[in-house]
Amino acid sequence: MRTSGWKKLAVTVTAALIFSGLSGFAQSGSTDESKRKVKTKTAPLYPELAKRMNVVGKVKIEVVITPDGHVKSTRVVGGHPLLVQACQDAVKEWKFVTAPEETTQVVEFEFHAN
Repeated sequence: MRTSGWKKLAVTVTAALIFSGLSGFAQSGSTDESKRKVKTKTAPLYPELAKRMNVVGKVKIEVVITPDGHVKSTRVVGGHPLLVQACQDAVKEWKFVTAPEETTQVVEFEFHAN
């Protein structure tokens, strides 16, 4: 490959990395600075069946928060099916600080074996 060919390849690869990084950032939700702070939390109960089966791992829930700080809706982003309902039930009880508008963020829970 000639020098100009390498330059074109380098520019193309760099552009692809930049655009893929930007699109990943936009889809990731909110940064730490823009996340709403939690006023009160309820911990999820570890489901008995999940305990007996030694199911561990992370659960991610997307939460839509009203301006007054209540959870409007939830959507499971990922996690073991035996664990997600407990997390959804718990996060629906959370209260967040007030904000001028409705916000959306992802909340992560982690279950460990004892």
